[in-house]
Amino acid sequence: MKPVISSIEIENRVIVAKYQRLMVGAKVVLVEKASDRQLPETTTRVASRVPVGALRIRLPDAIKPGTYFLRAFNGHGEDAARSADFEIG
Repeated sequence: MKPVISSIEIENRVIVAKYQRLMVGAKVVLVEKASDRQLPETTTRVASRVPVGALRIRLPDAIKPGTYFLRAFNGHGEDAARSADFEIG
């Protein structure tokens, strides 16, 4: 079964992303859709051994309005999952 980032909620410049089947050590990063540029200051890792959960990513003030998505990489650095596009306003 393929890992999934199933939902995104944004409130007070904090992204809450629910995931399924991401393993401990997986890295999740915010990506600007227009440039496909990863924003390393938003990188977080899955710390839970349970493969279902939620991540919180605080958005730095430097993040500008636009269309973004989350990309997850497994412990080997390979693409694991991608969220749907969402807007940061």
